[in-house]
Amino acid sequence: MSATAPAAVPAEATRFEPKIVAFVCNWCTYAGADLTGTSRIRYQPNVRVIRLPCTGRIDFMLVTTALAQGADGVIVSGCHPNDCHYTSGNFHARRRWMVFRDLLDFAGIDVRRVVFSWVSAAEGAKWAELVDRVTDEVRSLGPYGEVHDLARKGVA
Repeated sequence: MSATAPAAVPAEATRFEPKIVAFVCNWCTYAGADLTGTSRIRYQPNVRVIRLPCTGRIDFMLVTTALAQGADGVIVSGCHPNDCHYTSGNFHARRRWMVFRDLLDFAGIDVRRVVFSWVSAAEGAKWAELVDRVTDEVRSLGPYGEVHDLARKGVA
């Protein structure tokens, strides 16, 4: 019998591909992401979009739940300041985000994995750049095993 060497696995086949969840405003960021697609602008396919009426309605427990359920990164994105379809929803989101970011840091959750951004309906290219940047950064950080392990143990 002859022993055969195991086939070499290409580096690209073993490359970590992050799972990223995006909570986006229906009126601006979702429309901007749609423009990205209709304009045929390419971006990395790692993001799963969850459309909500307004970033002001995002309960930040959704962010921690996404991380606990297996997401390696999260994007929260909505209308630019003074462009909210609900008048001040994005201002509420921004204020809550500042407090939430400190709480994440205090809890030991890597704040580099959660990104808050403004993307309007006319900024399809900006959405693609945001997704590519966040995907590359989360990929460089690696899998978020610490939070996933805590969630499996029932701590998070």
